[in-house]
Amino acid sequence: MAWTYLIIAGVLEWGWPIGLKLGWTDQGLRVFPLAIAIVCILASGSFLLLAQRDIPMGTAYAVWTGIGAVGTFILGILFLGEPAAVLRFVFVGFIVVGIVGLKLASS
Repeated sequence: MAWTYLIIAGVLEWGWPIGLKLGWTDQGLRVFPLAIAIVCILASGSFLLLAQRDIPMGTAYAVWTGIGAVGTFILGILFLGEPAAVLRFVFVGFIVVGIVGLKLASS
């Protein structure tokens, strides 16, 4: 169950960078996206806490931030018009390999 909590925590990590990005515009603060960011931060941290009861802290933290980084990378390309350069995908692929490697090493 700890790995399920960790995956949920990682996916919730996607919400707060997106919320922060959309919450600050040239017109000023937008409350709803910032509120979503705060909720995602708290929920993500809570699930990380649950995951760390059974998964070593270093592994849990690395996987958590990796899932968050890969997810926000993809969301940025799909919804925010960020560049989809091949080298960006190559280096994000290294993060994915690291996440899978940590999972395999902890079994």
